[in-house]
Amino acid sequence: MKYIFNLLIIIALTAIGGVIYFYSQIKIDISKIVDYNPKLTTHIYDRNGDLVAYIFDEENRQYAKFNEIPPRIIEALIAIEDTAFFEHGGINYEAIFRAAIKDIQAMALVEGASTLTQQLVKNMLLTREKKFTRKLKEIIISYEVEQKLTKEQIIERYLNQVYFGHGYYGIKTAALGYFKKNLDELSIKEISMLVGLPKAPSSYDPTRHLDLSLSRANNVLLRMYNIGWITDKEYQAAIKETPKIYEQTLTQNKAPYLVDETIKQLTPLYKDIKYGGYKITLNADLKVQEIARNALKFGYNEILKRNKDANTTVLNGAMIVTNPTNGEILALVGGVDYAKSNFNRATQSYRQPGSSFKPFIYQIALNQGLSPQSKVADISRIYEGANKNSEEDKDWKPKNFSGNFKGLITLNDALKQSRNLATINLLNSIGLDVVQRNLEDFGFKNIPNNLSIALGSFGVSLMDYSEQYSIFPGLGTRHKTRLINSVESKDGQIFKFEPKSSEIIKPEQAYLMVKMLQNVVNNGTGRSAKIDGIELGGKTGTTNDSIDAWFCGFAPEIQVLVWYGNDNNTPMRYVEGGSRTAAPVFKQFMQEYIANYPQTKRDFDMPSGVYRKIYDGVDALYTSTSPLPKEQNSILEKQDKEGIIF
Repeated sequence: MKYIFNLLIIIALTAIGGVIYFYSQIKIDISKIVDYNPKLTTHIYDRNGDLVAYIFDEENRQYAKFNEIPPRIIEALIAIEDTAFFEHGGINYEAIFRAAIKDIQAMALVEGASTLTQQLVKNMLLTREKKFTRKLKEIIISYEVEQKLTKEQIIERYLNQVYFGHGYYGIKTAALGYFKKNLDELSIKEISMLVGLPKAPSSYDPTRHLDLSLSRANNVLLRMYNIGWITDKEYQAAIKETPKIYEQTLTQNKAPYLVDETIKQLTPLYKDIKYGGYKITLNADLKVQEIARNALKFGYNEILKRNKDANTTVLNGAMIVTNPTNGEILALVGGVDYAKSNFNRATQSYRQPGSSFKPFIYQIALNQGLSPQSKVADISRIYEGANKNSEEDKDWKPKNFSGNFKGLITLNDALKQSRNLATINLLNSIGLDVVQRNLEDFGFKNIPNNLSIALGSFGVSLMDYSEQYSIFPGLGTRHKTRLINSVESKDGQIFKFEPKSSEIIKPEQAYLMVKMLQNVVNNGTGRSAKIDGIELGGKTGTTNDSIDAWFCGFAPEIQVLVWYGNDNNTPMRYVEGGSRTAAPVFKQFMQEYIANYPQTKRDFDMPSGVYRKIYDGVDALYTSTSPLPKEQNSILEKQDKEGIIF
């Protein structure tokens, strides 16, 4: 025994000399601990405060300040890891000597004597190699840390820094992940399970090794009982408890298309968006998102029922739901199955809108002085040199979907029946240059310089198109689509994404189009979207060979754009189109939406400046800009040099 004592004295003197030498050599910067700034998980919430997802880079960590950590957690931690924590200066010399004796007896490093401060230093600044030099560095740096930080600050950093298994960094993250509880909701048994995890996170992970986790927790409880920190009653009750464990995905992502677009929009503004600990609030509503996702899947399944041979690897769809009075995106579904394809067809894909684009042509006609009761010629023509993209046939010979034509027809009926020839003749009469200028005012870009634009022969994204379509239910005002409501930094600074809008046309002129599009739903190609008890407007769209099928519909306070097609731009079956494929999906969505939000506005408000009169036996609307044609020799009727009559 005397030999061992003398040996310990020699070791102590050598250690003191070594410490002095190492202290002069160590150049490790402890600012990483002192100025603690860990990577933090960003939270995304919907408009109602419900969690949409966590996003993070490398480490999933939710921060808990010291005053958020219940005293019972601190007691449990120091009971099992460092009972003298509040008494030592970073190094527990008694524990070091006790461990040294065991190490000497075993002639190896078999027992450590690390304080919580040392564990923090090792975790953040050093390697885990078992060498005396590393241990010596750990001791010296721990002493320095204790000079810079309070005990409370060290505890706070420890409980937020260490790994608790299953991808959880920090005790708050682990509590929410394993138990779906906040720190102040944890039982003593749950606390004991958590504080026991850092010793061996993989081994004690309760989702994989519940028996080992419970056993480790019972050791923590026994230690707390033996030192008198819990009563016998508390101990006995905790020993018997088996908490419910949840095994969840780390991101908790309930709306991946929404989340992807959120990150895409915010990354240019916040480079640390994935690890800056932000709180993002969306305008989206998770309930509406679920309704939209189910409706889109419903339409997809209906296509498969009609075509057993459909190519499911390319067949897809997308939907965007907005409030057209302020541009808020309520739901965004970029595909029928995110797990199979994360490509967002609502924001990244540009598809031809087909006949769903026609209302913009008719709106321009109204603004030029025509009325819904003005007449246009639905007759066939050959446009020489119109097809500039084809070397084989530069002449363009458009036709109606039905193959027939009706001669003179009102604008109202032409749009209701989606007459191609009438729309092209209307555009030609207004003038391509006039139409293009107006479309630019509406927000369209890169419009082709040919008459085929009357049939939507160019690409648009659902998100952009939704903004442009808001001109109609927005009664002349275009509202910029807004996915994000606000971003709050970890320091509590809040940035709000304010609404942006601009009046494009007069409200009374837009109202004329709203009523025309209501007629499309009530009596025209959009009949399969009709729902009793609410005013709905909308337009179907089908491109050549059924490559794209659209329905763009709206009520006074909600707008829905639906699209289906093949990702590789090959045709669907000829039976697929806006009326049969997309419009019923709008109806499916709206029925469920109204059931969940019965307070939604049902009727459009008629702005001042709109008048009505019985004209040709019809209850017709008109404005000072768009007067009704005179019953005889109308000032709006004319015959151009080619014989097209309006």
